[in-house]
Amino acid sequence: MSCVSSDILLEYEEILKLKASPVAADLFMKVITRSRNVIRKDPYYRLEIIKQDNDDNKFTDCAFACDADVIVTNDGHFEDATKSPFPVFRVVNLDSFANLMK
Repeated sequence: MSCVSSDILLEYEEILKLKASPVAADLFMKVITRSRNVIRKDPYYRLEIIKQDNDDNKFTDCAFACDADVIVTNDGHFEDATKSPFPVFRVVNLDSFANLMK
């Protein structure tokens, strides 16, 4: 299962429109919002775990709200989350996650 919030969806849509196309962004948004493997949960708090890039906190807040075990990212700013005693979830890069899924 994957978990997303409204803030995360807005960021995905914005990036896809810039890097791909509005059509690709629209298709992706339809797939992700209709997928049975995606939980949509909007956190009502701000944990502020990521200090280097405050905008990344939307991902840790959503992970906490969904009681996630793992955040998959290649973003180095998430090292702050690995040092935080609370909440407890692992941060792994894409290659490590692919190996976990084997």
